[in-house]
Amino acid sequence: MSQLASTKKHSDRSWNERRRTLFSAAGAAILLAGIGLGSWLLGSAGLSVQLENRNLAPSLAHLFGTDWLGRDMLSRTVKGLALSIQVGLLGAASSVVIAALMGLMAATLGKTADRIITWLIDVFLSVPHLVMLILIAFVCGGGLKGIAIGIMLTHWPSLARIIRAEALQLMSAEYVLVARKLGRSRYHVAARHLAPHLLPQLLVGFLILFPHAVLHEAAITFLGLGMSPHQPAIGIILSESMRYLSTGMWWLAVFPGLGLLATVRAFDKLGNHLRQLVDPRNTHL
Repeated sequence: MSQLASTKKHSDRSWNERRRTLFSAAGAAILLAGIGLGSWLLGSAGLSVQLENRNLAPSLAHLFGTDWLGRDMLSRTVKGLALSIQVGLLGAASSVVIAALMGLMAATLGKTADRIITWLIDVFLSVPHLVMLILIAFVCGGGLKGIAIGIMLTHWPSLARIIRAEALQLMSAEYVLVARKLGRSRYHVAARHLAPHLLPQLLVGFLILFPHAVLHEAAITFLGLGMSPHQPAIGIILSESMRYLSTGMWWLAVFPGLGLLATVRAFDKLGNHLRQLVDPRNTHL
């Protein structure tokens, strides 16, 4: 009887986790669609300088107010979030591809390759993300390209370590051993037998890396090492607003900061819920 109650309790908990994951996915999708659609509908008119409208507080005409050059803060915030999302998607997706390749090579190419890749992972993890990101972005010339390359090359090690461990465990599975005995190549084993089983971990890794990539893009542009000041990036907007907060222009930092926080938090919650859902310890027996 107690076993039946435990099974029912576990089933209810699994259903609740699936429901939370579904709600998080719906919220993240609505947020992404809203930012993309808003960026397209608002156009570039709000980014132009209009000195007669400068320093206006939030109102019906300008929901997020205007800055010291009369630019509409709603347009700048939405377009800044859209730009951050683009950089985050590109950087996170590229990092996932690198992590998958590194993990699969470590598991299939032998002990020498495994030692080299493990050493590379340890080297990258020993240096703080932001420091390595700044160095790579500076070497690559800064701008959107430099930030994207920096994020791509600094966010893969943690996920690569997880993928390597999962792939090594799968290499001892019976169907993989049979495939090796039948003379299948390492590429065939990696592509046909390992990669499909690693897709859930790669998806969760992408959803967890994405908010980190967005935050690091904002941090780099906030420090002035990223894109041009004329581009509506969230980091640039927040950096410029610091000079005007003491004059009471709070809306310059509050709305862009809340937009960045909402975006990062939505995908962070989605990634955490999905990770709980695919965790083998939480699967229904």
